Amino acid sequence: MSRALRRAYIAALALFLSAPLIVVLGVSLNAKKQLLFPPRGTSLRWYAELFGDDAWLGAVANSLLIALASALVALSIALPLAYFLWRYRVRYARALFALGVAPFLLPPVITALGFLIFWATLGFYGQFPAVVISHGIFFVTLPLVTLSLGFEAIDPALVEAAETLGADRRQVFRTVILPLVLPYMVSGYAFAFVLSLNEYIVAYMVAGFTVETLPIKIFNSLRYGYTPVMAVVAVLFAALAALIFGLVGRFGNLPRLLGALGPGEK
Repeated sequence: MSRALRRAYIAALALFLSAPLIVVLGVSLNAKKQLLFPPRGTSLRWYAELFGDDAWLGAVANSLLIALASALVALSIALPLAYFLWRYRVRYARALFALGVAPFLLPPVITALGFLIFWATLGFYGQFPAVVISHGIFFVTLPLVTLSLGFEAIDPALVEAAETLGADRRQVFRTVILPLVLPYMVSGYAFAFVLSLNEYIVAYMVAGFTVETLPIKIFNSLRYGYTPVMAVVAVLFAALAALIFGLVGRFGNLPRLLGALGPGEK
């Protein structure tokens, strides 16, 4: 394949993948209260309406708080589990790892139904903490995978050297292991945070309309009245996701974070 043909193919692929976002961006700029593309006139009125509407701002605040807290829950579960599996190499490691990735591999409806029954039985259905914990468990797979890659990338010689110099296991973890896996922790947190922002099924099944997150608010708006504000929200959250993953890619060494490099490689 020639260079020109390869560039044309990549450009066509990029256009195809970005087409939905281009359409949504165009819709958000409509001058009239219509979901039309190409836009009939251009205006930023819907961006102003978003920041002046308490209902939308409340949904945005709920989604951000849930995403921040649930990503922390997911990371808090994934870090000790990944460390235990890497450090001790137990026979049932694969079973534990499979258990950790199961919530993300199962159909979301099945996982959400399990959360619904569990929280309804305990009497916490519709509560904010229930949504946070459910999202944290649902997205624990992401930091678990990235942290597992991080632990596997650690050169065992570094740990052995620290132990030879007299460091105990806590000191080794704090001074050697933790700094090496910190980029993987950040990337795992970022992945869980962004996906939690956009998650609908688990939030709806656990909280219904009691805790209205942004995806639930968008769905309600589709049911009761179309407005370009929905497109504005989609554009802003796509920009936020691009910013977060761009920062991870810029400062986090993506090939290493994704497991492309082994111990000692650069």
